[in-house]
Amino acid sequence: MARVIPVPTLRRVFGGGPFAEVGEPSVAVADDRSGLVAVGGDLGSLQWSGSGTAAAGWSGHRIGVYEPDGLRCRHLLRSSMPVRSLAFHPVLPLLAVGTGSYDGGHCFEGELLLVHLDTGEVVSALQHQREVLDLAWLSWTELRVVLAPPDDWVDPEAWQQGHTAVVTRADWGAVGTRGVRAEEVDAPVAPYARPDRAPRARRLLGDLAGAVGLDRSVRRRVWAVAGLPDGRVLAALDGVLVECWLPSGQRQWAVGDEQGGRQLLPAADGVSLWTNAGRRVRRTRTGWETSDPQVARVALDTGRVLGTVSAGEYAVLVAGGGKRLVLRPVEDSGGAERRLLMFEPDGTATKGPEVRGFDLFNHAFPMRRSSRPYVLVGTDPQWAHRGMWVAAVDADGTLRPLFPHSWVPQEHHVGGPAVEIGESLVYAGSVHEPQGPSPGSSYVVRRSLDGEVLWEHRSDHRATALDSDGGTVCVADNSGALTALDAATGAVLWRTALTVGGVPACALSLAVAPPGRLLLGTVDGRVLEYGRPAEAVAPSGAGPRVTSGSRPAP
Repeated sequence: MARVIPVPTLRRVFGGGPFAEVGEPSVAVADDRSGLVAVGGDLGSLQWSGSGTAAAGWSGHRIGVYEPDGLRCRHLLRSSMPVRSLAFHPVLPLLAVGTGSYDGGHCFEGELLLVHLDTGEVVSALQHQREVLDLAWLSWTELRVVLAPPDDWVDPEAWQQGHTAVVTRADWGAVGTRGVRAEEVDAPVAPYARPDRAPRARRLLGDLAGAVGLDRSVRRRVWAVAGLPDGRVLAALDGVLVECWLPSGQRQWAVGDEQGGRQLLPAADGVSLWTNAGRRVRRTRTGWETSDPQVARVALDTGRVLGTVSAGEYAVLVAGGGKRLVLRPVEDSGGAERRLLMFEPDGTATKGPEVRGFDLFNHAFPMRRSSRPYVLVGTDPQWAHRGMWVAAVDADGTLRPLFPHSWVPQEHHVGGPAVEIGESLVYAGSVHEPQGPSPGSSYVVRRSLDGEVLWEHRSDHRATALDSDGGTVCVADNSGALTALDAATGAVLWRTALTVGGVPACALSLAVAPPGRLLLGTVDGRVLEYGRPAEAVAPSGAGPRVTSGSRPAP
């Protein structure tokens, strides 16, 4: 019989605001007839220099449809490709959406989507994929479509060209999947300048938010969250190294940063924390430029930066070092040895054990509640990501291999988030499959320190974060699901699709925090705080009840 647990209830939403669900807008249009607003945007990638294990199967492209009354989100849809154009039908409750991108080889791929605004149903109308650059309704029966050339294999001018066609239907609401044939959009090529619709979209959304008394500020990707015993909430996100929220829902302080924070690690003094900024890579006239590595210690009471540590190269924080700060370099060594870097409380730096190379799609192994540092280390003499073992660093700095990361010898497993529970580790990972992931190729597993598999839970989606209070393991994945597992058996206690105000959301970070709180940092820049209600228990299979708002939930 499944263990019965209390149902978490959403208490508070920190951050957010109007149009948060779509991220950075690329195009936006308002319909004078219905008052609806459609927005195409991008929430960003789930990859940074220290981890890319959750990125497989993820797309951050979103299509949002908003109502004029309070700008409530009516529909939020995922798109596999960037949104290029939007057009409301002049009569029908129908939205035409053009999407597409260059595939990095030769092809311009994309879709013409027809969104039924009354039901949320989506139809992909083109017979064959083509990038749709522009859309306009000429009448209630005629839709003008501008398509990118199929590829740039022969014509290097394809980036500055388009094919304009007019497609006619007596009833566009009846068009089915692949209902627009290839010959209907077969039109001569002509010069076409791709417009940048993002500036106008930002202005429109700002004006709409201001008209209803709301402030629109784009927040993106909360990479790490943590809770303090006094009820405060910490978050690291794009553009903010670390911020602190009071239990009242007000932001107490924030440390700005061009890139923003990626990890949060309590410092040994108990009154500060360590955080590392994301690495900026950008093109200049003379080549590529990367930002300087930065690891900062920040005071918990004021947010003041107390000091910084430089490893001389970009590195990730490794938990479990006790009084030491432990860093793992992640940059290409060019064949040189790779060692952990250890910083004593007085700032003295020493070299730790050799851990070989780091690959963000394989070696990411962020551990919570660790009694000592844990890392993934490859054993292949040529390829650092092959033959990976889970290894621990003892107090004397010795690296001690514990067990192979994959318990199936013929399978290669990639890393993921982890937590230490007693004399065991619970971690998420995935089986690498060259042809793409198959159902059940992702997992959460609990293993004793000698490698015995105590239980495993299979999933179709990569985990973004996990944590545990010792009795329950909470796991978020890149489909937007949140799952609670029994820490003793691995049984599913409940599983739910995360929503805020009925609108889908996706958690990028997660932390179990005192007293009895569950914190989620979302890809769209919000921090959700759940807590146990005073009364009520969950029937088997039930999940959190989610309410909306940017203030305390009722």
